[in-house]
Amino acid sequence: MAGEPQEDCLFCKIVEGHIPADVVRETETTVAFRDINPQAPTHVLVIPKAHYVNAAELAAGAPEVAADVLREAQAVADEEKLDSYRLVFNTGSGAGQTVWHAHAHILGGRGMQWPPG
Repeated sequence: MAGEPQEDCLFCKIVEGHIPADVVRETETTVAFRDINPQAPTHVLVIPKAHYVNAAELAAGAPEVAADVLREAQAVADEEKLDSYRLVFNTGSGAGQTVWHAHAHILGGRGMQWPPG
């Protein structure tokens, strides 16, 4: 069920403290931690503590938490001293989503190409 922790979800286990992560920020509704396979000098994930499968489900089910994720992304960018960065939400396997818990990737510290992918 949306919003409820899922037993088999890697990110729910991080939120619950069952799996360690390099946490850089935490709020009442979000956790931000470094990606274990970074694609840029700065690669941090911001996730809602509540389980939503993807960004679309998060926006529909908890728009205030979706806004919290975006605010935290900016806070991470500020703390990392990024004057520019890429914010990515992969939604669906065809877009590269591999963990079925909504999350934003903050990528920075190097030039980014367009189009991505």
